[in-house]
Amino acid sequence: MHDNVKISVKVNAPIEKVWDAITNREQMKEWYFNIPDFELKEHTAFNFFEGEDKKLHHHCEIVEIIPQKKLKHSWTYPDYTHDKTLVKWELQPESNGTLVTLTHKGLENFDHLGADFKKENFQNGWDEILNKALKNFVEN
Repeated sequence: MHDNVKISVKVNAPIEKVWDAITNREQMKEWYFNIPDFELKEHTAFNFFEGEDKKLHHHCEIVEIIPQKKLKHSWTYPDYTHDKTLVKWELQPESNGTLVTLTHKGLENFDHLGADFKKENFQNGWDEILNKALKNFVEN
């Protein structure tokens, strides 16, 4: 069985503004994470840290870019595993806004890492990121 998280949210902002929010490192640090080495270029890696003490290392690599439509990147925790998952951000124009759909695939690859890496935690985290942080950022 594949463990995937899929979340969609409609935001009242034009697709260009949403694309900038998810691909511009200066904007990303306002609502997502501070990712100093993020560069919007295929096959380019980026890293960020989260947690109270900023010790949880995330390593990602961009695998696909379709401007203002799709951003897909790998996602792993190099301090714990070499296994990877895939995160896909998709944008679709809607009346008076944009539909943002995030899919995080392959979470079963993290099952061996323990309770903190279960699907439910990713579901809750992405829900908070999309429905609160991103939505508030692009709508204000």
